[in-house]
Amino acid sequence: MVQLPEKLIQKLELRNGQNSMRIIPSPNEKRVDFSSNDYLGLAQKPTLFDMASKIVKQTGHIVNGATGSRLITGNHSLYNELEEMLAKFHRTEDALVFNSGYDANLGFFSSVPQRGDVVLYDEYIHASIRDGIQMGNSKSYKYKHNNLKDLVHKCQVERNKDLADVEIYVVTESVFSMDGDVPDLSAFAKICKDYNCRFIVDEAHALGVFGKQGEGLLQELNLHEEVFARIVTFGKGMGCHGAAILSSTLLKSYLVNFARSFIYTTGLSPHAVASVLSAYDHLQNRVDEVVALKHNITYFNQKLESFNLNSKFIPSNSAIHCCIISGNDKIRDIAKVIQEKGYDVRPIQSPTVPEGRERLRVCLHSFNTEKEIDTLLKAIADLM
Repeated sequence: MVQLPEKLIQKLELRNGQNSMRIIPSPNEKRVDFSSNDYLGLAQKPTLFDMASKIVKQTGHIVNGATGSRLITGNHSLYNELEEMLAKFHRTEDALVFNSGYDANLGFFSSVPQRGDVVLYDEYIHASIRDGIQMGNSKSYKYKHNNLKDLVHKCQVERNKDLADVEIYVVTESVFSMDGDVPDLSAFAKICKDYNCRFIVDEAHALGVFGKQGEGLLQELNLHEEVFARIVTFGKGMGCHGAAILSSTLLKSYLVNFARSFIYTTGLSPHAVASVLSAYDHLQNRVDEVVALKHNITYFNQKLESFNLNSKFIPSNSAIHCCIISGNDKIRDIAKVIQEKGYDVRPIQSPTVPEGRERLRVCLHSFNTEKEIDTLLKAIADLM
């Protein structure tokens, strides 16, 4: 085997010395799930798998893969059906499906903001958005996390430059994946309107969680028409794979022509697309899981107070709840004890989060019971 370059070996040794080496964990299906993004349990439903297979068979085009990019041979009929359904369900003009949320953000932010344009992004924004910005030609500045005053200040600075042809793009997440907190989206929308900015929202961790049918937070707040684009992903609350950018038909056309992560990749398989159609069909016809998840979120927050853990957890009304415990060693040790008790809770270490802000990340699901929540929180309280 060819030897790894010495520079790369040194980087690995440095990370190992900092006690922050990442490894791929072994699967453990026996523990109670408090770590996956399968908020509604749809990934585990055999009925949806069977429905997806039935949908594929009905097309009469039974293949294992897409066979090419969507611009060549990969655009099977289920793609069109899915995008039409997404536009209707999410009350938007059009939708464009990508292979993943990472691909969607990479494609959008590397191609839409042009040279001389400005992207203002939350300091805790997802890595996929940062990577997309870095691949593009625009200028970019981060604003303090969920800080409206800082965002206004940066908007004022850019608009005071009086460059008429400059577009300003403001991006945030409706639920932050590592904190579980939610920005004031109404205030964000107003700021974007006041300063003539394009508003983009990543709804990855809001889909399936907020809204009467799990439509997401923007639709729950009736703000979906205030955004330039929103990103929804199917690998979390929908229990499938893939993502979509919801936008105008003209923006969709632009992305089809210029988003490299869309153009230069093999499409999703027919079964993968059918799985998303199955999950959305379930969501539109049964809201049991959405109601159960919302109950568990409320119950969890009530029990935090009972166990005197409020000060340790970041306030959250989403499915993600994080207990801040500083230090990679400490957070790993605590997570290991809880896992040995039968609860799958994962430690989030630096550099994934800032040093000193390491945490236990608890993900709630529709299928978690009150007893499981009680036992988990008691274990955390005892260890704290």
